[in-house]
Amino acid sequence: MKHALVCLAALAALAVAGCGEKETTTEPGRTEELELLLDYFPNADHAGIYAAEAGGHFRDRGLEVTIRQPSDPSAPIKQVAAGRVDLAISYEPEVFRARDQGADVVSVAALVQAPLTSIISLPHAGIREPADLRGKTVGTAGIDYQDAYLDTILASAGVPDSSVKRRDVGFSLSPALLTRRVDAVLGAFWNYEGTELRLRGRKPRIIRMEDAGVPPYDELVLVTSRKTLEERGDAIRAFIGALAAGVRDLERDPDAAIRGLLDANPDLDRRLQREVVKVTLPHFLPPEGKPYGWQDPEEWAEFGTWMRDRGLLERIPEPELTFTNEYLPGEGL
Repeated sequence: MKHALVCLAALAALAVAGCGEKETTTEPGRTEELELLLDYFPNADHAGIYAAEAGGHFRDRGLEVTIRQPSDPSAPIKQVAAGRVDLAISYEPEVFRARDQGADVVSVAALVQAPLTSIISLPHAGIREPADLRGKTVGTAGIDYQDAYLDTILASAGVPDSSVKRRDVGFSLSPALLTRRVDAVLGAFWNYEGTELRLRGRKPRIIRMEDAGVPPYDELVLVTSRKTLEERGDAIRAFIGALAAGVRDLERDPDAAIRGLLDANPDLDRRLQREVVKVTLPHFLPPEGKPYGWQDPEEWAEFGTWMRDRGLLERIPEPELTFTNEYLPGEGL
C-alpha cells in the first residue's frame, strides 16, 4: 500500500499542467519523417490518425508520416523498444508489462481513454450481469491479463472460479460465440465486435470491464521509446498535436472525417466503420479541462497496482518512465 501511495504521488506530480495550448510544428522549412506502427489492421479505432493525415494536419506541422500495419499484434511495442519504428499503438497493460521487463518504452498519449475489452454474449446464453457467468463457458484470447480480468469479475460477483469453464479460442472470438462453442467471450471490443454483432441483428449483451470490478485504463495508447523521445521530442509533440486536430475534425463532422480511413483502406465495411466511430468518439476525447491524449495519473497508479497484485508484474514500474503527459497539446512548454 505504501508503494502504491508513493507511485500515486509521483504520478500526480507528473500531471501538473504547463502553459496554455500552443500550435507545435517541427523546425520551419523542414519536413521530418515519422513511422507509425498500428496495433492491428486499420479500423475505426484509428480514425483520428487517418483524419489527421487526410486533413493535412501532419503536413501542416512539418511531418511526413508513414502508417504501417503489424504482422503480429504483439509486435508494435517490441519494435518501438528495439528502435525499429518511431511510434506505435499499444495498450496500457502492455506498456506496464514492457516496462516491468526493462523495455525502453513510454506512453505519450491515450488514443482511447476507456477500456474497450468486454464480455460479450448472445441472448440465448442468458447472461445479463457477471453473476450469470456461473456454470457458463467463456472464450478468451489466451492473454494472461484478460484472464486476470475474468478472475476479478468473478470474485467481484461472488461467482466461484471453478463454476466457469474457460476456453482459449485465440482471436476467433466472434466465430466462437456465433457457433455456440462458448456462451460468452472476454477479449472482444464492445465498440467493434459488439457493434458488428448489433448490425447483424444478433442483439449482443455486453458487460464492460470498468462496470464489473476491473479498474479503468486506457485501451489504446501511443508509445515511443525514451531514446526517441529525447532525440525527437518536437516531432512527437507535433504528431500528437496533429492527432488532436484530426479528432476535432471527427467531432465536428464524423461522416466527412472518416473518409480518410475509408479512402486509405477501401476494403473496410463502410457502414460498420462509421457506426464504430459514432460509439467510440466520446472516448477519443479527453475529460473536460484536459488536453487531448490525457492519461489520468490516479487511474494509471490504480491499474498498475492491480496488475502487480495479480502477479502480472514483479513491481510497479517508475511512473515517470511509464507514461508522460508532457508532450500533449499545451503541456510541458
